[in-house]
Amino acid sequence: MTDRSDIRRSGGRILVDALQLHGTDTAFCVAGESYLALLDALYKRNDELRLVTCRKETGASFMAEAYGKLTGRPGICMVTRGPGSCNASIGVHEAFQDSTPMILFIGQVPRHHRGREAFQEADFTAMFAPLAKATARIEDIHDIPEAVAHAFHTAVSGRPGPVVVEIPEDVLSEEATVADIEPIEVTRPRPEAADMDKLRARLAAASRPLMIVGGSGWTTDACRDITEFAAANGLGVATSFRRQDIIDNDHACFIGGLGLGMAPSLFDRVKQADVILAVGCRLGDATTGGYSLITAPKPAQSLIHVYGDAGELGRVFETDLAIHAGIAEFAAAARAMAPLAAEEGRGRWREWTKAGRDDFLQSLEPDASDSGFDLGQVMTALRLRLPEDAIITLDAGNFAGWPQRFLNFRHHRTQIGPTGGAMGYGVPAAIAAKIVHPGRTVVGFVGDGGFMMTENELATAADCGADPIIIVFNNRMYGTIRMHQERRYPGRVIATGLTNPDFAALARSYGAFGETVTRTDEFLPALEAALAAGTAAVIELAMDPDTITTRTTLSAIRAAALARDKD
Repeated sequence: MTDRSDIRRSGGRILVDALQLHGTDTAFCVAGESYLALLDALYKRNDELRLVTCRKETGASFMAEAYGKLTGRPGICMVTRGPGSCNASIGVHEAFQDSTPMILFIGQVPRHHRGREAFQEADFTAMFAPLAKATARIEDIHDIPEAVAHAFHTAVSGRPGPVVVEIPEDVLSEEATVADIEPIEVTRPRPEAADMDKLRARLAAASRPLMIVGGSGWTTDACRDITEFAAANGLGVATSFRRQDIIDNDHACFIGGLGLGMAPSLFDRVKQADVILAVGCRLGDATTGGYSLITAPKPAQSLIHVYGDAGELGRVFETDLAIHAGIAEFAAAARAMAPLAAEEGRGRWREWTKAGRDDFLQSLEPDASDSGFDLGQVMTALRLRLPEDAIITLDAGNFAGWPQRFLNFRHHRTQIGPTGGAMGYGVPAAIAAKIVHPGRTVVGFVGDGGFMMTENELATAADCGADPIIIVFNNRMYGTIRMHQERRYPGRVIATGLTNPDFAALARSYGAFGETVTRTDEFLPALEAALAAGTAAVIELAMDPDTITTRTTLSAIRAAALARDKD
């Protein structure tokens, strides 16, 4: 990059130069007057750094978060103060829960107005402190290069996460001569040889071992290495919530995905394991079934926990062996470790691993249905039709159980979903995926409730020429909440019913393809038409509201709850 240390530049120009120096090629925004100088600097670089104009800051922050998942680099989001930052806070919280690298830049009131409750003023460093990995306020134009370098380093080091940077508009508009700062090298710890020896010994003594892989920070090489380690030792591998793409689901060692809607057989298998090797995941609430599969603070299983941030080791769970190591560094060391011989243990658990794999394969078979609209069969047809490298984005809700259960993920970074459970994520994430990978098939799954939270970003897709396929599960309610409502207060329905528009017609109003499917045999023709449309597409699945999960119905849940209350 050209040395600009002797060139007088605006704060906005200095910031744009810093972003490019750190490899930024795309940013997501909703324009605001508080950072006009930054937008002007981007105008002069728009052929080098693509600026995606979104319809609401929530969508912009979700797109930036999805970009972070898809690339491993910080997703960049730019918003204005007050309402803009509040709208973007949902995406920041999601990035924090999902350990996704992201940087949110907020335009702030001029420095000489601060403290007067100026127009849309708020203390954003305080506001975002509990939601982000770190916050910063730039008070001086000369501090911009250093602040950006630290933000990028913080976002990707240790446990990745979002960084929020507040910049007053007068700092962006004033000019100065400032030296650029090169990116700070990220170093990740390697596992100690003694820890790898202890790991090997504990596995050798196990009868029912299980490896759980998850979290962020995985690379293609790390996925390959951990898979070869599992294969060499005959280890069954489960993935944490919505991280099913870390290991090829067709591999003989893969036994399923943990989290909401997991197979009952997998739930039981985790409970029965005597040793759990957790690599890269925090073992959060959803993955552990509300901390019931792996109990906190002392698990029933012997726990070996590998994580790149020492602060997470032992924070929730007592470990029998804590290994502070980066994911790629541990995976490479595990692959290089001499595999266990049959007599050392793996011979004892060969059937244990095979049984787990058989259970997973059985879960891919849809349950028998006499309905004319069988979602299990629809998902099976989709699994057989999609290319191996298709990217699947998920929203939050019970509907996600269908793609999570019936689709297979063969390659890393093909499943992009909110492990923190933010509704409205699926559509913006699908658009971001198409922007990052325009030549690949992208299918976003969303419920009717989540779709209506960010469907306006279909206008962004049209503006960008992005053509994801959005599949809307329409059961005319907030289905997950209705399910819990029926379990706890059977028959006392309130606040969960929804009145929806014609989703296919709504899609067409945005210039997208739109079609409604009411029968199983209508789905594949609709999918083929959507794939050929050349625009974004929406396929509405008109569900039976009683079909609440892949394994039960609302009426069955209500009946069980009424019987419980009667007793």
